[in-house]
Amino acid sequence: MFGYKSFNADMTNRYGVKFEVGKTYKTDGPIKFGNNGNGFHMCKNMEDTFRYFDSTNISVCKVNGLGKKKKYEDEYYGFYDMYAVEKIEILKLLKRKEILEYMLELYPERVMRFIQLFKLYDDEIVLFEDRFRENSKVMNYIDYYQKGKSDVWIK
Repeated sequence: MFGYKSFNADMTNRYGVKFEVGKTYKTDGPIKFGNNGNGFHMCKNMEDTFRYFDSTNISVCKVNGLGKKKKYEDEYYGFYDMYAVEKIEILKLLKRKEILEYMLELYPERVMRFIQLFKLYDDEIVLFEDRFRENSKVMNYIDYYQKGKSDVWIK
């Protein structure tokens, strides 16, 4: 199962374990999702990985989840298709430009989750404004989460 995993900028996870592109990692024991779980966390949707890391200091990789897996969805917060997997193969470290190009092609609901969690630079904000100018919800998310305009939903 292909998906995405975010790391700290130095390719360590939240627990300080270092990962490398091109390597496969395996865990033992029952697979459980969560802070006290067991397994390697990954997401089918790239934007969901940003829930766990500060996007200003991050590495994002394309990964392959192998072996046993447990799925978790947090519908309350709008995060879906998150997994803990027994084995994870780190396929590719994505460049920021690749992340943005990928996100610019998605439908608005996924883009809004991305905009909510990923800090864009001013020139990058313009790319999203140009692409989603006709979508008032996306534009409100840009104004609120990227530009700090707290009155965008006040009528």
